[in-house]
Order: sequence, then C-alpha cells, then structure tokens
Amino acid sequence: MSVPESTAASVRRVRTFVSTTARPTTERERERRRIAIMCLPFFALATVAGFVPLAMLVRMSVAADAVWIEGWSLDAWRTLLTEPTYRRVAWNTVWFVGLATIVSVVLGVAVAHALERYDLPFERAVVAAVSFPIALPGIIVAILVIAMLGRQGLVTNAIAAVTGTSAIDLASATAITGLFLGYVYSLVPRATMVLRGTYAEVNTQAEEAARSLGASRWETFYHVTLPEIRPGIAAATILTFRSGLAIFGTVLLLQSHHVVTLQIQREISVGTYRPDVAAAIGLVYVVFIVAFTFVGLRFVRTDTVAI
Repeated sequence: MSVPESTAASVRRVRTFVSTTARPTTERERERRRIAIMCLPFFALATVAGFVPLAMLVRMSVAADAVWIEGWSLDAWRTLLTEPTYRRVAWNTVWFVGLATIVSVVLGVAVAHALERYDLPFERAVVAAVSFPIALPGIIVAILVIAMLGRQGLVTNAIAAVTGTSAIDLASATAITGLFLGYVYSLVPRATMVLRGTYAEVNTQAEEAARSLGASRWETFYHVTLPEIRPGIAAATILTFRSGLAIFGTVLLLQSHHVVTLQIQREISVGTYRPDVAAAIGLVYVVFIVAFTFVGLRFVRTDTVAI
C-alpha cells in the first residue's frame, strides 16, 4: 500500500470512529462512546498541562528572542550539541540516577520480600516508616541529610566521638555520597510499594513445592520467586529511574553533583538567563523519559511459574 493510500485509509478509520462514537447503533459502539466520554477529562488535562507546555518549549527552543518568543534560531540546539558541558551533565545524570535506581530497587526487593514473606513485629509501623519519604519534598530530604551527615550532624558527630576524627573531616552531606543517600532515601519507598503489589501475585504453591523438594531459601528465591517478580522489578526500575531524573529540591540544596535538573535551574537563573537552552534541555529530557518508558514497558509482563 502506497503512502497516499495508507493516509486515506487512516482518515477513513478516524472518520468512521468519530461517526460511530457520535451516533452509536450497536452496544459495542455505545460502550466505546462511554469510554470516550470518561476519557475526555484526562485529554483536557493532558492538553492544558502537557501538550500546550510542550509546544511552548518547542517554540522557545527555536526562538531568536526567547524572552518575547520572536524570530527563529537554532542557536540553543547548536549550543547543546557543541558545548561539552551539556554532554558531561547528561552523562552525570544517567550514571548517577542509574546507580541510585539499581541500589533502590535491590533494597526494595529485600524490603518487599521481608514484608510479604515474614510476620514482622510492628509491621504497620515498618510500612509507615518505609513509605514516609514519598511524602517528603526534596528540600526536606536534603535537610535530613545535612542533619545526619553535616558538620553538626548526628551520625557525623557520633563517628567523630568514637574514632577521635574531626567532624569537619567526616562531614559528607554536601559530598556526592550525601546526595546519593538522599536519592536512595527518596527512591526506595517507590520501588518497595511497586514490588509489594507484585509479591501479592507470586505463586506461593510453587515456592512451597521447591522448599519441599529440598531447595534452600536462596535457591527458591532465585529459581521460583525472582522470575515471577521480574515484571515488578522492571516496573519499579522505570518508576524509580524516572523519579530520580525529576529530583530537584535535594540537588538544589546539596549541589554536590551536576545533573540535568540543576543545569536547567542554572540556565534560567539571573546572570545566565538562557530560556531557549533550558527549553531545549527540557525537550531532550522529555523525549528521553518517554523513550525509556516505552523500552522498559517491553519487559513488564507477567511470568507465572507453574507447578
């Protein structure tokens, strides 16, 4: 089929869909119309909060005058492609958030396994403590890191008292380790909540059968449980990685690692005001997240271990 024929066929299908949705004659068409009506609020919100701002970002990124959004220029994109600073920022963001995601998902698997497979004392309190960081803004997380690992931090001074080392030398809140702990603290609850839902679907009979055949706890987990929670691990990885890319408050306060959100803030700061470059970075950021999500979703499927 040629391109014109394919385009004409697509137009006919859209026209038929609109016609049957507006004037349904069968029960299936009426159901389709009800679904379309229920989706209208989402599309309205997506248009106002998503599509329109994205269109504005595109226009700003190619504007000769980004303040008044006038004229046309590719200077912002040329800057992104030619200046090594932006490639370094991109690499810093990917490896740092990727490492924080891996650590968070591994810890999330361990916490979810403990919560779902063992009768823990004060389980509700444990769940509340694990999920608590989800409600904290990034700036509050940064303050907590400073309170624990700063020069006057509780952990810093405790270690200094035991080892006799100066608290100033031990302080790591504004080092990359402090920022990394802030990221992990924010991301572990997200991974855990996703994985707890996955554990609810695990075939416990297969686990019991493996144990009865002499498999150890680790062998049962590796050969039976892990294949079943793999879709949850993929989903948790997607969620935590995307969430890590969006962290801003923690980075803004600690500023120990140059990531993309900090770079966007610097581009729109007084003195280095370049909204066209910030818009271009934002577009690359959105495209990367969407592409990563679609690729990651290919690994989110249900695998059930039969017995």
